[in-house]
Amino acid sequence: MRVLVSEDIWDFDLEAALKEISAQRREQALKFKFELGQRLCVLAYQLLKQGLREEYGITENPVFEYNEHGKPSIVGHPEIWFNLSHCKEAVVCVLNDKPVGIDVESIREYRESLVRYTMNDEEVQEIGSSDHPASAFIRLWTMKEATMKLIGTGISNDMKSVIDMHTYKYTTVDRQRYIYTVCE
Repeated sequence: MRVLVSEDIWDFDLEAALKEISAQRREQALKFKFELGQRLCVLAYQLLKQGLREEYGITENPVFEYNEHGKPSIVGHPEIWFNLSHCKEAVVCVLNDKPVGIDVESIREYRESLVRYTMNDEEVQEIGSSDHPASAFIRLWTMKEATMKLIGTGISNDMKSVIDMHTYKYTTVDRQRYIYTVCE
């Protein structure tokens, strides 16, 4: 498994980068109204390209196909599993030889109503008893979203029951301003 992380969201020439990516991804990036969204979309793709080059020797721009829930895969490379995520502080990419999910989120204040809607009773208690409840919430949230991305369903209505420590392996990294979790 390979995880790539970048915080260099503003440190590249967006116009030049748009010319170096696939037409499919360029179209997707330009759908974002604001430059930040465009940059995050392009940077995620650049990380994927870097990982494909370094891990598999693939130098052509990947083209995606999507399942019914929007989970992407690389056309012509069913043996490569990947996932992308971004927040305003960082972009992450994970590549693996088996299904994998990743999520990154900025650490921010949370709403109690969102905690009650998305977390089960045990998780609510864990967040409430934490010295850093905002970080505890984001850690659990990224675990849930990475799990849903791994199984390819996207955000579900029943987020309370998503985490399954007996079925999946989680790796969570706390970088002070953001947290990311890989689920495999």
